[in-house]
Amino acid sequence: MSLKIVIAGGVAAGTSAAAKARRCDEHAEIVLFEQGSSISYATCGMPYYLNGVIKERESLLVVKPDSFAQRFNIRLCLRHRVEAIHSEEQEVRVRDLSTNRTFRERYDRLILCTGSRAVVPPLPGVELPFVFSLKSLDDMDQIFSFMAEKSPRRSAVIGGGLIGVEMAECLRERGLEVTLVEMMEQVLPFLDWDMAQLIQAHLDEKGVRLLLGQPLKSIGYGAGGDGEVIIGSGFRVPCDMVILAIGVRPDVELARRAGVDIGPTGAVSVDDETRTSLPHIFAAGDCAEAMHLITGKTAYMPMATVANKQGRAAGANAVGRHLKVQGFCGTVIVKSFEMTAARTGLNQREALREGMDPLVHYIHPGDHAGYYPGSHPLHIKIITCRRTGHLLGAQVVGRKGVDKRIDVFAAALYNRMKTEDLIHLDLAYAPPYAPARDAVLVAGATGQTLFSGDWRPILPAELYERIHGNDQLCIVDVRQPKECREEGIIPGAIEIPLPDLRERIGELDPDRETVVYCRQGVRAYIATRIMSQRGFRDVKNLTGGVLSWPYELVKQNRSEPDGDPLKGCES
Repeated sequence: MSLKIVIAGGVAAGTSAAAKARRCDEHAEIVLFEQGSSISYATCGMPYYLNGVIKERESLLVVKPDSFAQRFNIRLCLRHRVEAIHSEEQEVRVRDLSTNRTFRERYDRLILCTGSRAVVPPLPGVELPFVFSLKSLDDMDQIFSFMAEKSPRRSAVIGGGLIGVEMAECLRERGLEVTLVEMMEQVLPFLDWDMAQLIQAHLDEKGVRLLLGQPLKSIGYGAGGDGEVIIGSGFRVPCDMVILAIGVRPDVELARRAGVDIGPTGAVSVDDETRTSLPHIFAAGDCAEAMHLITGKTAYMPMATVANKQGRAAGANAVGRHLKVQGFCGTVIVKSFEMTAARTGLNQREALREGMDPLVHYIHPGDHAGYYPGSHPLHIKIITCRRTGHLLGAQVVGRKGVDKRIDVFAAALYNRMKTEDLIHLDLAYAPPYAPARDAVLVAGATGQTLFSGDWRPILPAELYERIHGNDQLCIVDVRQPKECREEGIIPGAIEIPLPDLRERIGELDPDRETVVYCRQGVRAYIATRIMSQRGFRDVKNLTGGVLSWPYELVKQNRSEPDGDPLKGCES
């Protein structure tokens, strides 16, 4: 007898499950219930429709219902919601949302793809007509209509994650004033604080006002009848529209009521073949947990890439295959105006939380050959296990080529490579695309130098704390005087340009702990090699140089009569 497979929910996971099940079993009966009016749409593309980059709404409809049902011989029921699971009888109760009629449907295998819901905090004003979330096509249509009809001038975006940053760009490009309110002290919490500063500076440059470390208190109407957002400090932000971009949480009520185990992340617990705790029931996508490749622990990763892979495995396994989901690195990427930010694996904060003793360094290579027009720096942070040398994670921020590099780092993580192994990769080179030594190869070279003992990096945060703790460090700036004047120096630094170092090395105490820095880190590394081979006992390199220094630099005033470049300046 042929199997009957019922799928609760469409979009990425549900359609992937249905298509894979059919490709594995031509004779199975497959029924897909989707409560919306579209079977699958590009959620991640919605901000780009709202700002006009994507011209046609139809472009977001990834799969057309009729053609999908016909191609895969699937009974597709739109506007139908699965409301209950009777696992002992192997039946579900379904409501036809068009007629309000309910009925039962038998299954041999059930795949839960119920997705996630936008987080709407229980605060005053979230129900007002100028307040929106962006999770579905209906949400997008409401925002589009509101902007067309009301022509808002001022907006507030609540939340600085992926959707928040994308919507800030969208609304600015539509000509609106934008204030982004974020409860944390940074945007894009998947990045470390220091890397997020690069995106925050770019948002500020583009006219987005950032209110960080400020929780939302309420939304309402001001004295003049205009909308306003009130934040934790009591500050009132006037606005004509509000976008709630606080995040999503898994939609697990259907599973919970049926007795399916819910994991520690709040999503459905599944094994590596997407099976739940109840027999014959699978789960995939935003409603399900995933396994983090680096920690080996369950995690919640509501991403289309995860949903597609899990849905594919669920569809195959529902018809008797044993397709395993190997796990995920947490790779994520986002565009913010002309900049792109990406992360894979663990960030420094997460690695510390996992007790992994991370070794961190920064590099700033060009996205392509410097002599070819249009080259820009890539700002890269590499996280390595100090004990084993294995790569734990990487973050990349830049204007071009971020996607290429983060994908190579993700592949390296999947293959459990050491950071120094990256230098052995044979990567493509041509001047318009990469330098002869690509950014990933530079990461490998610095990792190799690090573990050979030739390089001793110090992190910006550690140096900053030690400066303000009055440690008796000797800090040496080996940039050219013009760079120091234009960019400023780290407080207390002595200026000795690298070409003069051998001649002036007698000015420095070889028994004193010394930190050397430059703009990116290369010249400082050369300086440390000179000094360490000339008797200096404890010399370190500020990793990444001033390009990785997220604190204020001291601007010099060379007109001071006593010649003190720091007189009258604050750090």
